Amino acid sequence: MSSSQFRYTQTPSKVVHLRNLPWECVEEELIELCKRFGKIVNTKTNVGANRNQAFVEFAELNQAISMVSYYASSSEPAQIRGKTVYIQYSNRHEIVNNQSPGDVPGNVLLVTFEGVESHHVSIDVIHLVFSAFGFVHKIATFEKAAGFQALVQFTDVETASAARSALDGRSIPKYLLPDHVASCNLRMSYSAHTDLNIKFQSHRSRDYTNPYLPVNHTAMDGSMQPALGADGKKVETQSNVLLALIENMQYAVTVDVLHTVFSAYGTVQKIAIFEKNGSTQALVQYSDIATAAIAKEALEGHCIYDGGYCKLRLSYSRHTDLNVKAFSDKSRDYTLPDLSLLVGQNVPGVAEASAPTAGWQNGQVQTQYAGYHAGASPSSGHPPYYG
Repeated sequence: MSSSQFRYTQTPSKVVHLRNLPWECVEEELIELCKRFGKIVNTKTNVGANRNQAFVEFAELNQAISMVSYYASSSEPAQIRGKTVYIQYSNRHEIVNNQSPGDVPGNVLLVTFEGVESHHVSIDVIHLVFSAFGFVHKIATFEKAAGFQALVQFTDVETASAARSALDGRSIPKYLLPDHVASCNLRMSYSAHTDLNIKFQSHRSRDYTNPYLPVNHTAMDGSMQPALGADGKKVETQSNVLLALIENMQYAVTVDVLHTVFSAYGTVQKIAIFEKNGSTQALVQYSDIATAAIAKEALEGHCIYDGGYCKLRLSYSRHTDLNVKAFSDKSRDYTLPDLSLLVGQNVPGVAEASAPTAGWQNGQVQTQYAGYHAGASPSSGHPPYYG
């Protein structure tokens, strides 16, 4: 790691300065990179002459120290969209946004959604609610210390004022919310923004004035209205990448174990294992949606090991092509053409990854990995695969 990426001589600050960001980087990507180190209370994006810098303010000083220290010593640099991001302490100790007070009328409303999380209210529901008062130009959603929020841009101040007067303190209609959400109260103020900078259409941002704006397909939730099945429930948007939540993890689940299990239904291209919200999860990529759908149908609710251990809970990911390290303890790319050459070089873990695997037969996966055989039991230390 180049020492020029970090400034060890700087005085620690709750505000972290990020450089060399992709020009299209948005606030939610910064939050995704930083949130595991602590609570984020403010951000400032598109800073600098090239608009490729940003500031992130943590709630506590030790959280910022944790992030800077982690990437200063890590062999894996911080990345957004495959681009290395350089991190250091900021000279400022808080982010001050020079904005007008929230009671000064403007054409952009800052909306706070109380009592819900970000995935409970889609951008299409927000558009539907606010379009009742006039043409909505743009919407940008984000998460901050105040919770889930959105900026809603109207044509003029009069339209925005009418929407605020009618909706402030009111709740979104119950039929537009998930069944388990009791209510979603709206709190509004005026934003200092007059024209939102939306760089692409996604499930977090939308520009209704520019039909030619690029679409970030991996970040789109689907059509304006969710598809409904015969039972009236929302049909999950399918993808060639499955998200696996592993429950009751009494035994280790490695990349090779997952490859054995999921290869029974088709060629697995890539696998990535990660920790999130205190649980182990994995992304498994197939070449097409049809194969992923077959695997999901067959494996949902099944256990990798006998005795109910390592149960799989599967859903479709919004990703379509994973960007993973080719050979590591937590990820594998099986699409690389020179895999056999790497095996000959004794790259750790590659020989096992390239070995052919047997299918998931009659509720059990037979495997040739040492120690994992169909007749073993948990007490022997080698639990068998189980369907």
